[in-house]
Amino acid sequence: MITQEQRDKVRGWFAGRLPDGLFEELVEVTVDREEVTVIGRIPGPELADGASDAEREGAVQGRIQEFRERTREGRMAVAREAEHQFRRKVSWGVVCSGQRALFTHVAAPVMTRLRQPEREVLDTLIAGGVARSRSEALAWCVRLVQRHTDDWLTELRDSLEHVERVRSQGPDADQD
Repeated sequence: MITQEQRDKVRGWFAGRLPDGLFEELVEVTVDREEVTVIGRIPGPELADGASDAEREGAVQGRIQEFRERTREGRMAVAREAEHQFRRKVSWGVVCSGQRALFTHVAAPVMTRLRQPEREVLDTLIAGGVARSRSEALAWCVRLVQRHTDDWLTELRDSLEHVERVRSQGPDADQD
């Protein structure tokens, strides 16, 4: 489990290390065991009044692509440093005019054992065309749970951080 203090240190490192002006704002730095995801806000394109929704969408997509290509070398230099320091892959993304886009991300394999009723859920999702494989179906289920349980997961993470703080103050804390 990654503690809030560890997350804050990683976020602080990126806030200090990113080149000035790369992002309008550092929106989010997410850390897990495999990956650090850095998402920043970039300015939206300026369009004439009355531009259609399709034109706006195309302009935002173009702006995101332009930013990705123009900043690739600098972002990769920062990522190499961070990967060495934090021993995790670094992924990048942006928010532009309300649209969020991830450039890269780690898809980490997760092994699990499921009983028949659980496998039936996955197989039903496949039969219904929601997913092409059990792996895709399981990922779909995780995203669904994630969407509907943010409050519960936040409370659980807070509890785990409290346990970690108490554990770090125990008699065995100096034996690491």
